[in-house]
Amino acid sequence: MELVKGTVVISRAGRDKGYPLAVVGLDGKFVLVADGKERPLERPKKKNPIHLAVTKKTVNVEGVSDKALRRALKEALNDKTTLQECE
Repeated sequence: MELVKGTVVISRAGRDKGYPLAVVGLDGKFVLVADGKERPLERPKKKNPIHLAVTKKTVNVEGVSDKALRRALKEALNDKTTLQECE
């Protein structure tokens, strides 16, 4: 599955392992992700795509607040999607 802006992913490596994130941009071969809490939209994390498990869900990341992003991620995953379900 291709990574595009708004795709919901789950981190497979690093300090944020197991956490849902939203793709907010692309930077060469890296992906910029944010969750609205630890990684706000103003300061996205640069991650290697192989460290991300891609879900089939998408959220709107254009012109939203961090609070709205957190809410959208929670609703998109219904707190049930886990890292194992994405692989």
